[in-house]
Amino acid sequence: MEFTLFALRWVHFLAGVTWIGILYYFNFVQTPFFAETEAAVRVGAVQKLVPRALWWFRWAAMVTFLAGLLMYIMRMSEMGGGLFYSSPYGVTITVGGLIGIVMFLNVWLVIWPNQQIVIASTNQVASGGQALPAAAGAARRAALTSRSNTVFSIPMLFYMGAASHYPSMVGQASSRAFYWILVFIIIGAVEANCLYGTQGPTKQPLDSIKGALWVGFLLTGILLLLTLALT
Repeated sequence: MEFTLFALRWVHFLAGVTWIGILYYFNFVQTPFFAETEAAVRVGAVQKLVPRALWWFRWAAMVTFLAGLLMYIMRMSEMGGGLFYSSPYGVTITVGGLIGIVMFLNVWLVIWPNQQIVIASTNQVASGGQALPAAAGAARRAALTSRSNTVFSIPMLFYMGAASHYPSMVGQASSRAFYWILVFIIIGAVEANCLYGTQGPTKQPLDSIKGALWVGFLLTGILLLLTLALT
């Protein structure tokens, strides 16, 4: 059991570093580069670079998710459901895991399908055809969701680290029902912001790297205060 958990954690770390590293590359490097470079360079990159990066991106997310899920199930079985969900480890790893699952679903159900439309449209234009009508909206949706995943990554990594290294963050509350309701509402609100509509004041911070980082740290602070106050 000990070696199996260690091996899964190692795989989880390797895949997670790959996933989040490429997420940050997309947001901090590629997007600003595309905004500044010539159209011909962007077309070439979308045809040859982006599909390769997206392959590693989505499959690293898959491996991270599966390894994390197996570890979660094994630790819960080892400790027992009652003890697990009442322990500081169980609370913090569940919050981190919940955010990670939302990020994983965003990759496979939102970012990747919309990027496929963008790539297909770019290939069509490069062949002398017309851009797909849905391409602009798909690009905007993929960009917003990718920025939202950047926001989510900050509290996700905080809670993953806190599970083993900040146990005193979680108290000994007899009931945490209200806490979990608020956690689900807050995470759901951030997710809804990227899924519905493409414009609006709540989306403006996500249009800049600085804005996304500030929102990510703000979300981490809100969740931390809730954890300190209600658990």
